[in-house]
Order: sequence, then C-alpha cells, then structure tokens
Amino acid sequence: QVQLVESGGGLVQAGGSLRLSCAASGRPDRTYAMGWFRQAPGKERQFVASITADGGTTQYGDSVKARFTISRDNAKNSVYLHMNGLKPEDTAVYYCAAALFVRGLSGGSWGQGTQVTVSS
Repeated sequence: QVQLVESGGGLVQAGGSLRLSCAASGRPDRTYAMGWFRQAPGKERQFVASITADGGTTQYGDSVKARFTISRDNAKNSVYLHMNGLKPEDTAVYYCAAALFVRGLSGGSWGQGTQVTVSS
C-alpha cells in the first residue's frame, strides 16, 4: 500500500496559478501511475489528469486541457499538477491517486485531499 500526501492548495484569484504536489511513500520498490481528481461540494468526483509510471503518457479532463499540466519526479516519488488560468469552477478538493496502471486509479490509493478555492 502506498501513502499519498497532497499539498499546495489555497485561495487564488481567477486567472491565477497554483502548483499542487503529491508525495508518495511506502513502496520504494514500485513506481506507480498517478493522477489527480477533484470534487466540488454537491458534485461528483471528476477526473483531472493522469500520468503513467514512466511519465511518458499524460491524459487530461476536457475542462482542464490546455490550462493544467501534470508532471512527476520519480527520484522524489512525487507528482505535480501545475494549474494556470484558474477559474471559479475549478474550486474543489483535489485528490492525488496512485495505482499500478492508469486504468486502476479510481480504485487505487488516495490522499486526503487539498482545497483549491478560486475567487472571481
């Protein structure tokens, strides 16, 4: 089981930027596919972005394409979400997830989440 800790959330004005970080620990013998999801109050959980274990392939949800970038540093067991052009509708709790493969992220290990609030 891998443990995940997110950080970097906060309050930002519309049009601003934030970088979320997710540090993984517990299984140094494995490299996991990782991803970000978000959930706003009263709404369903939404896929944001994913990255394969080797960092070679990334995917994005339609609402964040061209604004968000996912990256990883395997030497630091960390994944990042660079968010630019933030909008009020990006306000949500952002969760990091890890699994052996991208398709397993929803059922994999999850962090506790970090709040992102975008003011208009």
